[in-house]
Amino acid sequence: METYIFYGLALIGLGVSFWKDKEKTKTALKKSWKSLENILPQLLTMIFLISVLLAYLNTSLISRLIGGESGWVGVIIAAVVGSITMIPPFVAFPTASMLLKAGAGFMQIGAFVSTLTMVGIVTMPVEMKYFGKKMTLYRNILAFVFSFAVAFLIQGVTG
Repeated sequence: METYIFYGLALIGLGVSFWKDKEKTKTALKKSWKSLENILPQLLTMIFLISVLLAYLNTSLISRLIGGESGWVGVIIAAVVGSITMIPPFVAFPTASMLLKAGAGFMQIGAFVSTLTMVGIVTMPVEMKYFGKKMTLYRNILAFVFSFAVAFLIQGVTG
């Protein structure tokens, strides 16, 4: 139901924008379409890869590795996988949703998404070049530790 409300509000906003300035609205729609065209290949590739992965990994394996019953070991596994995986944030949340539906735990997914978006093992060489080795290591270590704080908070909220 909320989805329809948000779509309706978006259409109303688009109508108001079009009424106020047709040219700016057309320009904004063209820019947003270009952005979608740029993001879509990455998004579809990641969704395809996650779908294939979920097809081969059965829900019992996912539950055993990063399910709610896996506890802090599952949080560590999810945090490590999230740290070494390079997925853009706009793909991370649909991926998290798919993993939750496949049996992953909330606490584990919290750590996974936190490390996925904040820890960059793959991008460390580039980051070191611009920010220095010390700053890069501090930032990544603090982000990794923060992911456990997120998991702990999620455990408190979800029980």
